[in-house]
Amino acid sequence: MPSRPSKARQVALIAFDDVQVLDVTGPAAVFGAANDAAVHLTGRAFYRIHILSPQGGHVTTNCGLAVVTTPLAAVKPGAMDTVLVAGGSKRGLQALAQDPAAQAWLRRACARARRYGSVCTGAFALAACGLLDGKRVATHWEATDILGRRHPGVDVDANALYVEDGRVWTSAGVTTGIDMCLALVARDLGDAVANAIARRLVLYARRPGYQSQFSTVLAAQEKADSPFAGLVDWIRTHLDQELDVASLAARADMSPRTFHRRFTDALGETPARFVETLRLDHARTLLQTSMALKTVAAQAGYATAGQLSKAFARRFGVSPGLFRAMHAEQGAE
Repeated sequence: MPSRPSKARQVALIAFDDVQVLDVTGPAAVFGAANDAAVHLTGRAFYRIHILSPQGGHVTTNCGLAVVTTPLAAVKPGAMDTVLVAGGSKRGLQALAQDPAAQAWLRRACARARRYGSVCTGAFALAACGLLDGKRVATHWEATDILGRRHPGVDVDANALYVEDGRVWTSAGVTTGIDMCLALVARDLGDAVANAIARRLVLYARRPGYQSQFSTVLAAQEKADSPFAGLVDWIRTHLDQELDVASLAARADMSPRTFHRRFTDALGETPARFVETLRLDHARTLLQTSMALKTVAAQAGYATAGQLSKAFARRFGVSPGLFRAMHAEQGAE
């Protein structure tokens, strides 16, 4: 674990009426779990978490749960290390963005903070304050076009789970705020602590920011009718096996020709393309570790590292080695 600061780092999570509850509680749970780890290892919490709102008091979330908040005016904006604005309803965000006192607090806090950003549609509140101009940002996929049209000075990434652009960290919808905050904790306290938190929260995996908001498996399961829904999940968990058309057709109890036609009609891409997408997505995740390239290739279903490299370069335009180096450099910044 990196050396602890002399004082706990102040984290502000900005809420408002009709806020998306997981946009607040997800990040709070991550930072809270990080504090538990820090206390265990050093005897002292690493973060001090503030749940703030313009007026303070009870804020009603979009699902009816109430969250107790502190007024923005009660907390010095210049003391914040990290400022994150949650997403929520259009009405709630508009009220936040049109509140002069809240805007002034956000501008002062973000100007002094080591980093600031948003979860989901919280990006709209920051953009309204001019805090995202010239920055590449993420937001919920349903809102990317609207954010881009309303704030043309903002470079909206319509696919990423979360984006880091200098001091600005922004995430897509709901659960991606957890992914982003795990990355923030990893930056502060190391991957071991972030991975332990992910296990504690029973997450399937820590998702990297470049991963698309659109899950290949989930999208396929939504499109596919029986027997392909089950087959898609089986493919995902058997990427290191032979997954040619003949093998998959036999598993679906169809002739190869019928299987190829029905699979392509149902999912919108050929079986070979679909399998390659899953394998390369898995390889990108494994490349975030120190695993040897030949082992990454084997676990992703490629016979050799060379085969993985050819497929990787064809799809992404870079080699696996360069991809790993690029993301290692980002993590070290």
